[in-house]
Amino acid sequence: MVSRSYSNLLDLASGDSPSFGGERKRFPRVATVPGLLSEVDDETCNSVGSEAPSSVSQERMIIVGNQLPLRAHRNEDNGEWCFSWDEDSLLLQLKDGLGEDLEVIYVGCLKEQVALNEQDDVAQTLLETFKCVPAFIPLELFTKFYHGFCKQHLWPLFHYMLPLSPDLGGRFDRSLWQAYVSVNKIFADKVMEVISPDDDYVWVHDYHLMVLPTFLRKRFNRVKLGFFLHSPFPSSEIYRTLPVRDEILRALLNSDLIGFHTFDYARHFLSCCGRMLGLSYQSKRGYIGLEYYGRTVSIKILPVGIHIGQLQSVLNLPETAAKVAELRDQFRGQTVMLGVDDMDIFKGISLKLLAMEQLLMQHPENRGEVVLVQIANPARGRGRDVQEVQSETYATVKRINNRFGRPGYDLVVLIDTPLQLYERIAYYVIAECCLVTAVRDGMNLIPYEYIICRQGNEKLDETLGLDPSAPKKSMLVVSEFIGCSPSLSGAIRVNPWNIDAVAEAMDSSLIVSEAEKQLRHEKHYRYVSTHDVAYWARSFLQDLERACGDHLRRRCWGIGFGLGFRVIALDPNFRKLSVEHIVSAYRRTKNRAILLDYDGTLMPTGSLNTTPNIEAVGILNNLCQDPKNVVFLVSRKDRKILTEWFSCCKKLGLAAENGYFIRPNHDSDWETCVSLPDFDWKQIAEPVMKLYTETTDGSTIETKESALVWNYLYADPDFGFCQAKELLDHLESVLANEPVSVKSGQHVVEVKPQGVNKGLVAEHLLTTMRQKGKLPDFVLCIGDDRSDEDMFEVIMRAKTSPRLSPVAEVFACTVGQKPSKAKYYVEDRSEILRMLQALANASEQAAKTAPTPASCGGLIINRE
Repeated sequence: MVSRSYSNLLDLASGDSPSFGGERKRFPRVATVPGLLSEVDDETCNSVGSEAPSSVSQERMIIVGNQLPLRAHRNEDNGEWCFSWDEDSLLLQLKDGLGEDLEVIYVGCLKEQVALNEQDDVAQTLLETFKCVPAFIPLELFTKFYHGFCKQHLWPLFHYMLPLSPDLGGRFDRSLWQAYVSVNKIFADKVMEVISPDDDYVWVHDYHLMVLPTFLRKRFNRVKLGFFLHSPFPSSEIYRTLPVRDEILRALLNSDLIGFHTFDYARHFLSCCGRMLGLSYQSKRGYIGLEYYGRTVSIKILPVGIHIGQLQSVLNLPETAAKVAELRDQFRGQTVMLGVDDMDIFKGISLKLLAMEQLLMQHPENRGEVVLVQIANPARGRGRDVQEVQSETYATVKRINNRFGRPGYDLVVLIDTPLQLYERIAYYVIAECCLVTAVRDGMNLIPYEYIICRQGNEKLDETLGLDPSAPKKSMLVVSEFIGCSPSLSGAIRVNPWNIDAVAEAMDSSLIVSEAEKQLRHEKHYRYVSTHDVAYWARSFLQDLERACGDHLRRRCWGIGFGLGFRVIALDPNFRKLSVEHIVSAYRRTKNRAILLDYDGTLMPTGSLNTTPNIEAVGILNNLCQDPKNVVFLVSRKDRKILTEWFSCCKKLGLAAENGYFIRPNHDSDWETCVSLPDFDWKQIAEPVMKLYTETTDGSTIETKESALVWNYLYADPDFGFCQAKELLDHLESVLANEPVSVKSGQHVVEVKPQGVNKGLVAEHLLTTMRQKGKLPDFVLCIGDDRSDEDMFEVIMRAKTSPRLSPVAEVFACTVGQKPSKAKYYVEDRSEILRMLQALANASEQAAKTAPTPASCGGLIINRE
């Protein structure tokens, strides 16, 4: 039995009506209105999980790309559409790595425009024959989406071109962004038509569909979703200029796995997430992950490979051998250097030609001996920049040939007409050196193809008069700005902007020894042949399976609107603390302990004025008046400030500096939880911190009685993080023999006495109450950050210890929906105050009905 959503299309394809009962909303097969879709939710976007579990046992992969891996043309006889697989499409080639048992469905656009009245028939044919689901985008909308936002904004920006003037990509156009979002929404609808959300994997490809993950995650919170970016990802200084930078980052983070070709691209993405969204990443056992609202978004770094079988099959064609023979005769006695590039501004064709001109000037002995064949594929974009590249290329080629050529001999052969694959392969076979001088390119598989073709076969060896048993040879000159450069360690890497250096590299490739060429070729061939497209796809699927392994174990729900939507994934036992529930427990108990944090709990995080307001102080006083309660406030602040702020709360317990100082009430003296003979270690730590403060702009030192804190919240995020790691190592080294601990936290490095944490306050309170013979039967602990997790851990552990009543009600509560050792959460500070006010009201009501005071319990409030 197939999934309900997939059976819709199967029924449509077969012409039968759906076999299951009930009305079900159908997504439109085609977008018939060339308008723009809204970014906001539709009626199906409020789902907090997937549909009812499917009975499908076989996993499937839904591959989503801008274009389907199909070729389309009309039959000249009857005018009907004819379709065939596009063997050159990466989306088709990667199937080899997914295994025969994994069914693959494709979602994407056709390269040809299909008339509205033909779209249903074409969609039915493609689904039946190719398992392809076409997304028919109206021409006007597609133009704004592809030639507009993708090619005018994203493509230039991701290749480090800023729109400094209208001529350079153009200013940001909001209507083009809306078109981009609309097309991504149409793609999402198409995926929803075929997906079985509990079983299928979805693999989205490239920058055309970067907001698609949000639409899919919004509909199916547990969708198993991977994304791979085939273009570069720019540095944060470039990317941050994009007006919709946050929307795109958050959309990508709705994936489970995000793939990049190189570490540089991944590093730039992680830097953007850190600088713009405040997220940090961790590397654990070789895997990089970003914590995003309880979900771990994994980062994959692996360059794509080529389909070796396809190249080898073309190498075996008789047409290839014939073309090789033709080129052998054409360039007999000459050394061929080859360039294969698209005719666009980032491929560096003109720089390559200038380097060739420089080579001929500096090494005149190469004139007549060397020829550069430049294959210029048609540009994928359009616009004035493409025309300028073409004009410059033609002019440079003409100048070089006029200056250095002679009748019957051109030093540069420019081929700007489309070539068949076997023709291009023939040029690879006869070229002694391949040149790739792109100024910025995502991957560029030309060097890989060249290596495989230079390996050749016996038939081609015979055509070229080579010994089949002799080692093969090749030379590569590649730009250091292309994705494949790091994996080609035997290539001559160049800065394409340095014309002299490129010319020298070209000359080096000509004079290097035969043995050296053989060694370089063998090294490259070994890598390329083992890291093909199947290996890449198989590795990505394995990591996607790992990244999605805990989907069913986590409890998920969505929050946010539009492209700000994200999914919270938390432990199934983690739930919201209702006022009614806690008030009911509060009324049933008589020995109560309450621990409250201050900043972020009783006061908003980041507030400039951290002084407690009248409302909070009044609630605390009311709670303290109940003899059944023991209330403690825990804070990072020093004891002098806390004493001043809460002088009117006579019965309030205070814990300063994260629990180092404790005072049960206003009339008691401050005590220390940890015995420390002296603070001589400060004389060692403070000069070290001052050194890092002087060299890290925006950092500060906070001096406390028991601790020193180095804060880099306002420093550059990356530099501050690096300096914090260095400072941590430095302090651990110089304080190795001191009774202190050095810890790193959120934008801080702290040195404090060993064993000091907020958990000490909870331990102290529970122990004290037990010693007085009053076991707490009600414990409430509220905090908002990592330091409060120590308190949560103590009180949760105490549930199974004799320090609490066997029937104790324990409420460990964090602020906000996030991973925590607490079992409850509240949304914000206002909810905390409402809840505490409800508890105070319950105490007041109880006092009116039962004037005789009961025995006191313990209430702990964490001030942080």
